[in-house]
Amino acid sequence: MPSRLSICIFVPDELLAQSLTDFLSGDRYTLDRIASASELINFVEVNKEKIDCLILLNIPSLLPVFNQLYERGMLLPAVLLELEVSKGSQSQPTLPVPEIQANSITTTNSPTYFYHNAEVRLAATKLEQIFSAIEQAVAQFLNLEPSCSLSEKPVTTIKSSNENDRESFLLLQQRRLAEKLKERLGYLGVYYKRNSQYFYRNLSQEDKKELLEQLSSQYREIILNYFEQDSEVNSAIDRFVDSAFFADISASQILEIHMELMDEFSQQLKLEGRSEEILLDYRLVLIDILAHLAEMYRRSIPREDIPFELLYRMD
Repeated sequence: MPSRLSICIFVPDELLAQSLTDFLSGDRYTLDRIASASELINFVEVNKEKIDCLILLNIPSLLPVFNQLYERGMLLPAVLLELEVSKGSQSQPTLPVPEIQANSITTTNSPTYFYHNAEVRLAATKLEQIFSAIEQAVAQFLNLEPSCSLSEKPVTTIKSSNENDRESFLLLQQRRLAEKLKERLGYLGVYYKRNSQYFYRNLSQEDKKELLEQLSSQYREIILNYFEQDSEVNSAIDRFVDSAFFADISASQILEIHMELMDEFSQQLKLEGRSEEILLDYRLVLIDILAHLAEMYRRSIPREDIPFELLYRMD
């Protein structure tokens, strides 16, 4: 049985929520309806690695929720339902609500977004288009750059730990969702996009040094734990490969990091009077990492696009 996409719904308007549930009922999705904003944050926190798409009613009180989800690094595909507000109404939202266009689905061409720049907006009066909106939200999320932000502020080359955590979670979510789509649809057309501003060759000398030290430290951790049982070495490899890929680090640079560490370990073994043959086993680490990195680079080469809406056709 194909995997269902897991949809989390937060629509405080009961009539609208029921209509939405009626549209989405069936064997295509698993639905979870959330009653309050606080419950939404808790639910996403617990189920962030299971949720495939959020459907949220875009109301003013939801802005702090968007901020909390973003700051905690919990980025997910999202469809925002927009309510039409009459010009004469006295209860207009305090947040800017994009004008509902004729096609009723808007994306990040709008200069303002609330959660991240892959969110999709749909007029609440056009729920019959919810399937296309979900498809579009997932497709855009899979191509969301790790450096996405809530505002159009300049991006610096120095990243905080929160930014690194957010980018790591985004990559893991993209991989998980891509694998689910592959299982469900045989879809392989997922490619990672990079920001050349973070490429090693474009960094300052200070940032280059910092990056190489970070990669060397990560590589050392992998080496020391590679043959340990029940270790988190696979996660460490993923983090290392992600860092190398988005910095456009070459295989030769990784080989250099490997050889420098092997030289260091060799000298230590000599001092201890032990054989250096054990270091030959660590060639497996290098092969493992280069294989992971090669796959990332392969996915960064665009192929002929597959219309995403075709992927949800039922047999």
